[in-house]
This record gives sequence, C-alpha cells and structure tokens, in this order.
Amino acid sequence: MRRTLFSFVGVIAVLAIVVGINMFADARLANMQIDATQGHIYTLSPGTRQILAGLKEPVTLRLFYSRQLGTTVPAYGSYADHVREMLRDYASLSNGKVKLEFYNPEPFSDTEDRAVAYGLQGVPLDQSGTQIYFGLAGTNLEDDERTIPFFQADRERFLEYDITKLIYELSNPKRPVVGVMTSLPIDGDPQAMMTGRPSQPYAVASLLRQTNTVKTVPTDAQVIDPDIQVLLVAEARSLSPATEYAIDQFVMRGGKLMVMVDPWSEALAAVPSQTGEPPTDTHSDLKTLFKAWGIEFDPTKVVGDLNGAWRVRAGSNDQVQAVNYPAWFSITDGINHDDPATADLQSITVASSGFIAKDPKSSIQFTPLLTSSDQSGIIPVGQVMMPDPAKVLADFKEAGGPRVIAARVRGVLKSAFTGPPPLTGKETRPANFPAYKAETSGPANLVVVADSDILADRFWVHSADFFGQQTATPFADDGPFVANLVGTLAGSDALIGLRSRGDTNRPFTLVQHMQGKAEAQFRQTEKALQTHLDDVEKQLRALRTGSGDNGKTEAVITPAQRLAIDAARKDILATRQKLRAVQYALNHNIDRLEMELRIFTIVLVPTLLAVIAIVMGIVQSRRRARARA
Repeated sequence: MRRTLFSFVGVIAVLAIVVGINMFADARLANMQIDATQGHIYTLSPGTRQILAGLKEPVTLRLFYSRQLGTTVPAYGSYADHVREMLRDYASLSNGKVKLEFYNPEPFSDTEDRAVAYGLQGVPLDQSGTQIYFGLAGTNLEDDERTIPFFQADRERFLEYDITKLIYELSNPKRPVVGVMTSLPIDGDPQAMMTGRPSQPYAVASLLRQTNTVKTVPTDAQVIDPDIQVLLVAEARSLSPATEYAIDQFVMRGGKLMVMVDPWSEALAAVPSQTGEPPTDTHSDLKTLFKAWGIEFDPTKVVGDLNGAWRVRAGSNDQVQAVNYPAWFSITDGINHDDPATADLQSITVASSGFIAKDPKSSIQFTPLLTSSDQSGIIPVGQVMMPDPAKVLADFKEAGGPRVIAARVRGVLKSAFTGPPPLTGKETRPANFPAYKAETSGPANLVVVADSDILADRFWVHSADFFGQQTATPFADDGPFVANLVGTLAGSDALIGLRSRGDTNRPFTLVQHMQGKAEAQFRQTEKALQTHLDDVEKQLRALRTGSGDNGKTEAVITPAQRLAIDAARKDILATRQKLRAVQYALNHNIDRLEMELRIFTIVLVPTLLAVIAIVMGIVQSRRRARARA
C-alpha cells in the first residue's frame, strides 16, 4: 500500500515538474531557437533586426490565408507555416512595435471583402471559381498601406526581404527622392519638340516616377541636393572635375549611386547633332572615380555575345539578309537570381555594352548582376560606330568567357579627390557647398552598369499609338531592371544587405541523383530493346508481304519464309517481355528506394530512440539497485 502511494506521488511529482518546465520555457525561452537548416531560413538576419530595433511607431501586419489552399496543395500549407513562424519572429523582436492579425477569408465573407479592399490577389482554386487568398496587408498609424498581394512559392527565398521591405516602407512612408543626371533625352528631346517632331519620354522615366519623386540634376552641378537619396548617373558625358567632385562627395556623405556608363551609346548615336551629322563619339565614363573606388572599365571595348544575339538586316539594298549581330544581345542565363532586384527578371537586352571588373588590389565587395555567356568576346568600339553587321559577325571571335556587365559594389570607399578642385572660368561656389569628406563613414552602396542603352525604349518595349494615346508593350525587362535597382538602393543599408535565403522545400538531392542515374541506365537498355523490336517488326512485315530477294512480291510463302516468320514472332514476344521487365525494374527500384527511405524515417529512427531510452532505463535501474545494495 505504501509503495503504491509513493508511486502515485512520484507520478504526480513528475507531471508537476514537466508542467513547470513547460511554463518556464514558455515564459523565459519562447524566443530561443536553434536553426540547423541550410541557409538558416528560420533565423532573421542582422539587417532585419536593425530595422525592427529602429521602429518608432507600431505597424500592424494582417495575414490573410485560406486554409483550403493548404488542404488542397500541401506545399502551400508548409509555406504558410513558414510565413506565420517568421511573422511571429518579427513580432517578438520588435519590442511590441509589430502587431499581428491572422485571418481565414471564407468565400463571400466580410473577411474576404476586407482582403479584396486591401488589394490582395484572389486565385481560383478549382472550376467552381472559389477564390483563395495568401497575402499580407500592413498598415501604420497614418493608415498608409503596403501589401504582398500573394505569397508566390517561387519567391520563398526572398520572404524575409519582402516582409522587411514592407515594414521599412510603412515606417518610412515618404516617397524616396531620386536624382537623375544624364545626357540622354529621357524626358523627351527638346530639339525635336522645337521642330514640331513628336518626342515621348522614355518608358523607364514613367516607371521611376510611379514610386519615387524624381529630380533632374544638371550635368554641370557642383552640389547634389541633400534631399536626394539615390543618384542615377546615366550616360552623363563630358563631366567637369567639379561635377565629378559633387558625385564623389555625395557618395562620401552616404548617398546611394547608380552609374550607367557606355563605350558607345546607341541612343545618343540615333540623335542627330546640330550640324545634322551623326556623332563620332558617344561614350561615357567616370574614370577618376572608378580608379579610386577599385572598378575597372575600358571604354574602347564592346562586349559581343553569340548567345542571344539579335537578328538584324545587313547588306546592300540589292542583297538584304538577316544576320546575328553579336553587339546587341539578350541576357537570360546571365541574370543574378539571388539578388532581390533581379530575381524575377527573365530577359535583359544590352546594346554595344562594355564590361566592368574589380581591381585585384581593391577590397570592395563586387557582386555581378548581369554577365555575358561563354560565347562572348570583345569587339573594338570602332566596329560598332558605323557597323556592318555581317562584317562584325565574320570578325567576331569567342574568347575570355563570361564578362560582368552590371554589378553591385559595397565597401568603405575613399574620395578620388584631396579637396575641392579649382574653379575654371566664371565658375563660383554655390552657397550650400559642403565641406570636404575624405572617405565614407561606413560601407557605401553602388550599382555600376556598363550599358546605358538599357534605358532606351527600342531595346525593351514596342511603342504604338492607340487613338492618340502612346502605349508601350514590354518584350524585355530592362525598365524593371533599372526601377528595381533604384528601389533597393532607396531602402536602408540594412535592407540592401538582405539577399535570398533557402526555402522550406528541401528535396532529397542524393535520392534524385540515384533515381536519375538508375533511370538513365534503364532507359539505355530500353532504347536498345526498342530499336531491336522495330527492326524485327520491319523484317516480319517484309516476310508477310512475300518480298523475295529480287524485290518482287511472291504469291506463295515458302517454308523457309514461314520458319523466318515464326522465329520473328517469337523474337518479338521475347523482346516485348524484356521491355516490360526493364520498365518494371525501373519502377520497382524507384519504389523500393522510396519505401526504404520511409521505413528509415518512420520506423528505424523512432526504434533507435526507443532502444536508447530502454538502454538508459536499464542503466539507471542498475545504478539504483547498486545504491540500495
């Protein structure tokens, strides 16, 4: 009786200890976790933590997730769990500044109406037209709204970036100010307007104005307006030392810079000069700044690429033919899909582009965004000024492998100047001329592109007049490329530092490799058997028609032919049996491999844990027995 009582009390004590441990862990250890995943996909990056620590006002995040989506498509169910867990991490690290709300928008409910009002994307789940939702809506105290219309599975790598960007924009709702310094007529050609010829602004200018306040910066500026957060210097030609100094000091003071240089600007070459003659030099460069910052660029060399080369007309009027023009090409495989700005882009067109590289002596971080293919080579800039496409193609040679056309540059930079350059002529210092700064206070963030024709409409949109209204239909992603990069630069340094992470879909790569290798072996055998089967059936058809050695059809089948027909039939049956056996072996081996994995994960692992627990129990029992003895 006493032993039973002690056992009962012991069980109650164990339960009390377990409950106490759970309560303590919930109160004290709720924010502690161990992330052993590749890429640490469940751990927020330091950049996100920095933005959360800097929140001054509350931000409310509302997740609208239709549970029916996870039931129908299990992959989205696990993705939704990942989103919820990450949102809880945001809330726990925000010191109460991030508030969460979770909704299940049922069809025809008020919750669904609310999701639609926020602009979230409804997706039909089946033929009945039922809409499901999986998006995020964020608001701040001023009722500013930012949304992720739908969590696309292929953007799971950028989940943290997308959520952090949304929170950052809600905490900084003011539109970024972008300055544009260029010699290109991106707002329309004034000379054409004066002569009465129509001249439309570049399509990329409209894209930039959709999300930014755009200011024009003259190419002779001595000071960059302090309100400007991002400066786009695109094909800015013949800059004076005073203007280069202004750009340099803008970067030294922490401004974000996107530079687009070019060995030969096709856009400027298409604009007639005041004399009516075509220009002989349209290159742009920032040699002084590049040299100081560890960036190499040669304006005498153009990158050509046979992979993605445009087809253009070449030859005389009598013999016009279409040839590949390697100086103009579309980049598809050379796009960096690990950068948030270029992750969703599919094709970028470049024309008479140069290439950039990192100075081996420099310590900057140099991350390529666009690269040419293995079929690229160098074209002297003189060949593209008044090009003969057929001759350019004939003289082109693949050499040197891929070349970087656009890259992110990050690092502490030193000024290219030792002080303000001396004034020339009638120049005077403006009243707001800032003090000289020798280097950046922290890592600077730049984007350098060796082609300015990415901006030109002719290389990425088809323009048309629709009842007096100009319409632009994109066929490449050049405009979004520029707008996305400016958008990432307009964010905080912490936001720029975020990159793609892993996703929760972790396939068994070793198993897939084994399956692929086994299938390749079986398919080879299957192909040989199928070829043999086709040959035998062909022989059988010839025997049945009674074709003799002389090619003439015989009326009577000879005994020898009859024996050959019977042998062919047996061969066909045997070959088909072998073929079925090969197909069965292929499926059987794959199924057996899957079954072994399931047995290992479902049975063996728990059994191993149970054996370890039993062994530990026996060891503890023996210790207690020795203690009683």
